[in-house]
Amino acid sequence: MLQFLKVTALIAFGLYIAVCALLYFKQRSLIYDPQLKLAIHVPSMMLSHDGQRLDLSVRLPSQTKAEHAVIYFGGNAEDVSQSLPLLAEALPQAAIYALHYRGYGGSTGQPSETALISDAIALHAHVRQQHSAITLIGRSLGTGVAVQLAASRAVKPTLRKLILVTPYSSLADIAANSFSWLPVNWLLKDRFDSVQYAAQIAATTLIIRAEHDEVIPAWSTQRLFDTLPAHLRTMQVIPAAGHNTLSMSPLYRQLLAQP
Repeated sequence: MLQFLKVTALIAFGLYIAVCALLYFKQRSLIYDPQLKLAIHVPSMMLSHDGQRLDLSVRLPSQTKAEHAVIYFGGNAEDVSQSLPLLAEALPQAAIYALHYRGYGGSTGQPSETALISDAIALHAHVRQQHSAITLIGRSLGTGVAVQLAASRAVKPTLRKLILVTPYSSLADIAANSFSWLPVNWLLKDRFDSVQYAAQIAATTLIIRAEHDEVIPAWSTQRLFDTLPAHLRTMQVIPAAGHNTLSMSPLYRQLLAQP
């Protein structure tokens, strides 16, 4: 009997290690879900950076040069070209630049936290040459990109506003909540620890949360909110909305349009 228990324990331990190894090596396929660019009628531009071609869906106002620009970072399974019409409707006077992450749309390369942050910094450097005031909008996964970019010293002089849609405190928090039986702090490569950077943000910050968000727990969003500078932060909840449906609410457009 004792021998049977030992063998069973060894098998269970081996399976546990195998699962940990599988998640370690396959984790980025769980975090990133590259999408093709379906809205082919949307204008686009290419930005070269770090040996990669970055695809941008853009909307440039008819005037020669708009003072205000919006940089948009989407969710992990979002085709940002399809988000452009809503952004353009809410912000008709602004130039809009929506980044297709590496491997998404027509962008080359493979996504990772380091790559996405590097690309975001390069995109901001490009945009600030054309526009004097910039609003950053991040949605879901993209909130982690937007927070780190907003906290950057080089970005602060041009940052007009930060809007975080369905944000989280960190991917480690979300992973630990979903996989409490795994040592996620040891396994996770891309952490997007927004709480670590939040206190460094010096711009007005609006958090938009879905009342019935089934992906990001309310406590995770609240933890991020509590870390932001108190005099700069505001949170709005979209009633009866879910993680992927809050953009269907007229209130969502109204909040994006607020100065």
